[in-house]
Amino acid sequence: MDFLSQLGFLKEIYYGNTLGVWLTALLVGVLSYVLMSLLQRMLVKRLARMSAGTRTDLDDFAVTIIKNAKFFFLFAISLYLASLVLTLPADKARIVATIGIISFLIQVAIWGNHFITFLANRHIQDRIAEDGGAVTTLQALSIVGRILLWTVIALLALDNVGVDVTALVAGLGIGGVAVALAVQNILGDLFASLSIVLDKPFVIGDFIIVGDKMGTVEHIGLKSTRVRSLSGEQIVFSNSELLKGQIRNYKRMFERRVVFNFGVVYQTPHAQLARIPGMVRELVEAQRPTRFDRAHFSAFGDSDLRFEVVYFVLSPDYNLYMDIQQAINLGLFKRFEEEGIQFAYPTRTLHVETLPAPKAALLPATSAPAGKAQAQAT
Repeated sequence: MDFLSQLGFLKEIYYGNTLGVWLTALLVGVLSYVLMSLLQRMLVKRLARMSAGTRTDLDDFAVTIIKNAKFFFLFAISLYLASLVLTLPADKARIVATIGIISFLIQVAIWGNHFITFLANRHIQDRIAEDGGAVTTLQALSIVGRILLWTVIALLALDNVGVDVTALVAGLGIGGVAVALAVQNILGDLFASLSIVLDKPFVIGDFIIVGDKMGTVEHIGLKSTRVRSLSGEQIVFSNSELLKGQIRNYKRMFERRVVFNFGVVYQTPHAQLARIPGMVRELVEAQRPTRFDRAHFSAFGDSDLRFEVVYFVLSPDYNLYMDIQQAINLGLFKRFEEEGIQFAYPTRTLHVETLPAPKAALLPATSAPAGKAQAQAT
């Protein structure tokens, strides 16, 4: 009884709750914080040990996320759990809830910041060796992403503390529309640059053809892409205009399909014509690396008997293709020379035919009737 009487002070009421309830709330808050901190450290150590034996970077990102659960976030959760034990007035309960929400929003912003950095670094590591311009674009876009993320978090935080953000958002919307209209070309090029970086229709070093322009890609920037043409000058394309047209990327070519034609004269005998496809096949198959497809007597031309040949060069190298085609042409010329076959060239033969002279008409001496003149002639 003496001991219980000594604990009677725990029933004293302070700010609507007994001292015992306050102590219970404090115990709940402290235990919650300690348990969450221990759980955080345990998960970080275990995941770090597991990620050391894997090749993926997703588990490393998970370690980063757990490790960056900040002190104020854990404290806010502990404070909220402790407040559940207490009986608080509505305004005080609202303050605790607001602290918890703002802490959660800031923690989400921190996690989102790490997520954007993780994605950007992941793409940068894939592109840094081959595409320096893409690295610049990704870094700029990651900065823009962070700014948008923190802007949204700030607006949500202000809304939770009672600030009317409707007018602010409306103002930002009107201002954003005005800015977007003023810099729509720049924004179009910026998003086109993002499309190039993520979709990768070409990278630095690729040989591309756009319309009647062609060259090797040298730089991919936020607004433009620069191409070095075959004649030496640099061609600058707007990113948005570049993606509007068709792009032919010869660097992505795995093999080259070659079609060429030649003709022989009409005086070529049938037996020699029949041997020509076999000659061409032997010449093509003698080259490496090639794959013969077909050779056919395809048409009767105006001044030649036309043949069409199709084969594949198993390499995208243009110089190799030209070397192979040259060897085929020289070999074909030599074989035709040996076989006595003549290549055709545009000619026109004019045939002149001599017609017999017309017989002179027998004209009557007088203008007698036809019947009488006939009788006299007989």
